[in-house]
Amino acid sequence: MFKIQTLNKISAVGLDNFPRDSYEVASELGNPDAILVRSADMHEMALSANTKAVARAGAGTNNIPCKDLAEKGVVVFNTPGANANAVKELVILAILLSSRPVINANKWVNTELKGKGDEIATLAEKGKSKFVGPELKGKTLGVIGLGAIGAQVANTAIALGMNVIGYDPFLSVKAALSLDHNVKIVETLDGIYTKADYITIHVPQTDETKGMINASSLKIMKDGVRIINLARGGLVNNADLLAAVNSGKVAAHVTDFADESFLNNDKIICLPHLGASTPEAEENCAVMAVKELRDFLETGIIVNSVNFPRVTSESAIPAGGTRLCIPHKNVPGMIAKFTTILGDAKLNVAGIVDQSRGDIAYAMIDVDGKVGADTLKALGDCEAVISVRPIYA
Repeated sequence: MFKIQTLNKISAVGLDNFPRDSYEVASELGNPDAILVRSADMHEMALSANTKAVARAGAGTNNIPCKDLAEKGVVVFNTPGANANAVKELVILAILLSSRPVINANKWVNTELKGKGDEIATLAEKGKSKFVGPELKGKTLGVIGLGAIGAQVANTAIALGMNVIGYDPFLSVKAALSLDHNVKIVETLDGIYTKADYITIHVPQTDETKGMINASSLKIMKDGVRIINLARGGLVNNADLLAAVNSGKVAAHVTDFADESFLNNDKIICLPHLGASTPEAEENCAVMAVKELRDFLETGIIVNSVNFPRVTSESAIPAGGTRLCIPHKNVPGMIAKFTTILGDAKLNVAGIVDQSRGDIAYAMIDVDGKVGADTLKALGDCEAVISVRPIYA
């Protein structure tokens, strides 16, 4: 019986994919095998030694200490693309809101025209000139990051008649194939900053991307640029952005990350982190996260991990055999050590997959026959081995 702890409310559509006869799922659970999380902060959370994996029902993993968990052999999964359509739709709305000041127009109507009765139509005609905004057609949208979300945003903007330029130094083949052929790829961020009328950001927050929208990058942008950030709050230096808004350099900013300094500014629209807040996205993320955990716990395979390498196998665990799942430090000679120990135990190795990611590696070894406690201990005692988990067929 696998134990799954939920740290946030997770869609029942996803949780229903855990077989009830072999999984226990609860928010209060001791010694869980795995954890399902959305937004809960895990940085100060003490994990049970029994915890083998964490799955984030969403794309970002800033709330999870991924590197620390990797060193403990805990695999962290995310669900890339599961909420892409929800975020894409909100980005398109944000671009429109940055262009046409309908929120301020609505506030004006509700306050200035209240109680005016038959005068409303005339007053509205006189007042509407305060809320003029440009059309999107023919304008240039710069998309920073062309993953699942960025690619969808780019394609939709093309359909709206915009010129789209994109930047992504890590553009995957899958993402490239999904892009409309009219999207132009630029080789540097300056190619976005100097040419775009609208800029939307779709990259993770890392040491390299933190504060990428700052005084220096804002300086080379077009006057009147409109900036959309529904990715991560830390990608923008708020003080620099606010100064650019107040000077008129930036015509509008829409962010999913409210900040005290941004509130009640007519040129800034703050949203309460609504990017993936649709029932469809929550269901999609939960379904994917549950599948990732089940695949890992039941078969050892790793797909969509942010701190471990991708490791899969087309072969099933040998009948009556054992699959050994061994996270270890990425140092030479580990496989030789493992096969020597298994050979000394008179166990035949049916298959080996070993992949690395930075300092961490993960071996998945199929063995004919059941691996006993003494052999498991010998494997675990190897220098650089983090843990050993047997899965018996």
